[in-house]
Amino acid sequence: MYLIRRVYETKPGMANKVAALVYKQAKMYENINQRGPTKIYFNGGTIPGNKNIVYMEWEDETIKSPYRSGNDIPKNILDIGSEVRELIIDQYIEFFELLSEEKYKKFKNR
Repeated sequence: MYLIRRVYETKPGMANKVAALVYKQAKMYENINQRGPTKIYFNGGTIPGNKNIVYMEWEDETIKSPYRSGNDIPKNILDIGSEVRELIIDQYIEFFELLSEEKYKKFKNR
């Protein structure tokens, strides 16, 4: 199982708007069963830490390319992505392997 996190560095003051847009996009992915439950979290500058950052994360059994054969992404999802790109400075994606009980048992005996 993997944790997948997309990170958006927004233009100043745009974290709230980007968070709302990617939340809407994530729900669309969930509704067509291309993604499980997604968390969106952000710092718009009202709390300590890096500001103007939005995170979107979800868990998946596999890491799948969005360009894989047969993956048809609906236009309304792509349209939100275009809108988000206008409000951000940069974005990247991170992948983490989650430690299951089974993996833990293997690792602890090494």
